[in-house]
Amino acid sequence: MLQEILAKAAPLGAFPDLLVGTETSDDAAVYRLNDSQAIIATTDFFMPIVDDAHDFGRIAATNALSDIYAMGGRPLFALAVVGMPVDRLPVQTIRDILAGGELVCRAAGIPVAGGHSIDTSEPIYGLVGVGVVHPDRIKRNSEAQTGDVLILGKPLGIGILSAGLKKGELSPEGYRDMVETASQLNAVGAMLGDMPGVHAMTDVTGFGLLGHLLEIVRGSQRAARIDWNAVPVIAEARRLVQRGVTTGAAGRNWASYGGDVDLPQSCPDWQRNVLCDPQTSGGLLVACDVESEAAVLAAFRAQGFAAAAAIGELTAGSPRVLVV
Repeated sequence: MLQEILAKAAPLGAFPDLLVGTETSDDAAVYRLNDSQAIIATTDFFMPIVDDAHDFGRIAATNALSDIYAMGGRPLFALAVVGMPVDRLPVQTIRDILAGGELVCRAAGIPVAGGHSIDTSEPIYGLVGVGVVHPDRIKRNSEAQTGDVLILGKPLGIGILSAGLKKGELSPEGYRDMVETASQLNAVGAMLGDMPGVHAMTDVTGFGLLGHLLEIVRGSQRAARIDWNAVPVIAEARRLVQRGVTTGAAGRNWASYGGDVDLPQSCPDWQRNVLCDPQTSGGLLVACDVESEAAVLAAFRAQGFAAAAAIGELTAGSPRVLVV
């Protein structure tokens, strides 16, 4: 539906300094200020996926800032986007949500400089993120190269764990893993942005691993090959999904891929659901040349991404993804 809506949007060719718009399904807009600076602007917000107000704020803020890092940039400041049912939600709960977001922004080294709030029927929270990047170091979806290695920074399964929480089947350890994974800042993206061997980068969020990889292969006019056995998955998410716990969004994601994904005939539904699982504040997906693979993985490890792994490669061919 989103693709259909954006297909009829007004063309942006009249703005030559708009370096990244909606054309390649990138993570943020980028506007050139001068030869050495470009502004990154993005926004993201959603309703709670956890019960704890502070955790909700942390996850939502981490998710919003991730789009800046996915462009290879560094955040400058944020604005809060707040919708709260003020007649039903205690003031302290609202304050805890905002405090969670402020904590993440402090960890990113930026202020929450303002924002906007309205009275809504359900809690909504997120950020507008503003960042900066050198115009020559933007990591677009459209610049992956044949032979590039695909590296995933965080394990999959956040959506499955959230579904398990709603069903009352998530253990305390699983909840901890979900919050820790979803609230881990993808700040390593700023380091990766300085690496010439990193050609493209995105973050894996609501469209699942396969959906966001399709954005890269469609933008770059390449194909991709994924090794299922190399894909990191949160341990409890793997157990839950094999018991049938999944999200409705995983099925909708699969239907939206347009037949551009090839799975093995023996692939069980639970594996497909993992690959389509919507991630709230998931990991960076990086396309880099073979010579940079070790340096990219080392950067992830140095920033605490213990599960980061090479999961496949870009190949020549029409835009589609092959899972083996």
